Amino acid sequence: MTEIDAAAVDALLTRAAREVDEGLLPSCQVALAKGGELVVDEAFGAATTDSRFTIFSATKAFVASVVWQLMGEGLLDPDQLVSELLPSFGTNGKDVITLDHVLQHTSGFPMAPLSGPEWDTHEGRAAAFSRWRLNWDVGSKYEYHPTSAHWVLAELIHAVTGENHTDAVRTRVAEPLGLKAFTLGVAEADQGDIQTLVPCGDPASPDELEAALGIREIPVGEVTEEALLGLNSPAARRVGLPGGGGVSTAADVATFYQALLHNPGGLWDARVLEDVTSVVRNTFPDPMLGYPVNRSRGLVLAGDDGRSNLRGMGRTVSPGTFGHNGAGGQIAWADPASGLSFAYLTNGLDRNFLREHRRTTAIASLAGVCAPT
Repeated sequence: MTEIDAAAVDALLTRAAREVDEGLLPSCQVALAKGGELVVDEAFGAATTDSRFTIFSATKAFVASVVWQLMGEGLLDPDQLVSELLPSFGTNGKDVITLDHVLQHTSGFPMAPLSGPEWDTHEGRAAAFSRWRLNWDVGSKYEYHPTSAHWVLAELIHAVTGENHTDAVRTRVAEPLGLKAFTLGVAEADQGDIQTLVPCGDPASPDELEAALGIREIPVGEVTEEALLGLNSPAARRVGLPGGGGVSTAADVATFYQALLHNPGGLWDARVLEDVTSVVRNTFPDPMLGYPVNRSRGLVLAGDDGRSNLRGMGRTVSPGTFGHNGAGGQIAWADPASGLSFAYLTNGLDRNFLREHRRTTAIASLAGVCAPT
């Protein structure tokens, strides 16, 4: 493997397979890419390299990538008020929210609800937006918006292009990049190859959490086991949940991140792409653990403060590494220093938060040393 450390790859694959072999996780996929090409593509357990997995919030980068294109085309602007394009959104104090707030998770409506059947139509989404209320002052803090912010991005995409967000992601990103597996909004007849999400293991005890994190329970908010398992539903897969409903192979995720490194065919405006992949604009503290969240307009950056593992990228990547992981232990990033992009996907929803975090740190760290920097 050119410019790839075969021994390091073996160590990565052995670690990725471990909890599948032990019977904890039902399956997983691992992919590494470099120089615009896939160099590792493996699957373990009850999956092949062609099986598709629900990638949860790793979907967010794909949706944001359409927004970045529209910014480069002058159709969207970070300082633009959302309500100028989505009038129903400008209620209950939300009229001051800009696109930048939405991209950085500082909008103030982290748990705003939207579900079926309202999420099926633009009219239903608009009606939901009009009811949403703020939980805190816009721009005053960071709190992760698991689904609400990206519903707003989806409707902004529709407002300026006339396309559904699912179609825009397909025609503007997936098809130009040759991504054959990644899909946002899967017809029910085409869902047979998607790995079923399965809860695994027992939760960490309060004493274990306190010893490791200084807290006795994990605040779950919207991201409950029930909500995650809801994406086994054919109807939920079909709607294309913009904040977490994408399905993909690890190979397609790694290929997408190679595109963010190399911008093939000038798919994005170069200045916009450089900004979103390198400029940290949000250093508010994480509400649970207190570390700076290091968010750009749509991505997370590893940073040079020794906390890249807390941001889901392990301990060995360069400070400029960018990505966006997903619930259930999905990993997705690219490292400009090594040229590597990496994806790990699993359908095993580990109930033990500490074990999942340690798995992510171990696997991402091993991936980070698979090529010289």
